[in-house]
This record gives sequence, C-alpha cells and structure tokens, in this order.
Amino acid sequence: MASDPGFACTGCGAHHTELPMNYSADAPAVWNAAFAGAEDCLLSSDQCVIQGAHYFVKGLIEIPVVDTDDVFSWGVWGSLSRENFARAADLWDQPGREDEKPYFGWLTTELLVYPETTLNLRTLVHTRPVGERPHVELEPTNHPLAVEQRTGITMDRVREIATVVLHGT
Repeated sequence: MASDPGFACTGCGAHHTELPMNYSADAPAVWNAAFAGAEDCLLSSDQCVIQGAHYFVKGLIEIPVVDTDDVFSWGVWGSLSRENFARAADLWDQPGREDEKPYFGWLTTELLVYPETTLNLRTLVHTRPVGERPHVELEPTNHPLAVEQRTGITMDRVREIATVVLHGT
C-alpha cells in the first residue's frame, strides 16, 4: 500500500493530495510588468535582463529533507555581473559548462516564509550540465534560509512551508 503523499493543512484544515517539494518564482523581485516588450529588457524562464543594465539567472536553492532521500527546492533568481551573465549565456548550450567556476551574485527573490528578507543574500551560482538549472549556494550566514540549506529541514517544515505558500499564513 502506497503512503499518502498529501498533508493535513493547518491553514485551511483540508487534506491536500500532494505535498509540493518545490516552489518557483516567475521573475526577479525587481521585474515590473511594464518592462515586458521593451527593447532593453528580457524575461525568459531562465534569464532576465532589465534595462540593459541588470542581469539575472534562475537557479535552485536545494535543501535536504532530513531522514529522507528527498530534496526540497526553491526556484530563485540571482543577479550576476554583466561579464558573468555574458559568460553564462555564451556557455548556455555548451557541453562541459558545469566545469565553469561559480559566479558571485545576489539573491533577488523574496521568500515570504522566512522572518527576515531573503533579498540580497550573497550567493554563488554553480552552473550544471546543459538542461539543468544552476545550483544556488548561499553564503553560510545565520539567515534561516542559509541555515536550512546547510542543515536540512524536516517534513514538518516542508508542510509548514506549503501552508504558508498556499494560504499566506
């Protein structure tokens, strides 16, 4: 008999049939719908350029789920310098790109499940093989997100995150 992958939600009291193991931001926090269609702006599922001066890539902050083989992930945006963004773009479809050194960046996704802002946390963006999103490594600070990335989270924490994301509570 398979176990129920769902959870009893403390936000609404209902039983949700699935427990999401990842959430993803559609755009960096600084993106504005007014930028859409502008010649010097771009927003794709993987890359973003704002006014030809600000550069972002989408990657994953992966968090091990303790006592399981599961990984929880946040799909987030990180800013890169013009030079690093150009380098990453040049290697985008290049086999072996995972050998590239990590790029420094700033986290530009606000994750509202944390008591402190996640904007502007220092990151290293690690390129992975073609077809895989980059791995975003946070600077090892005492920020709760950075601590979770280093030490892992419980399934109870995954359920807590789901409740906040689904219901804002």
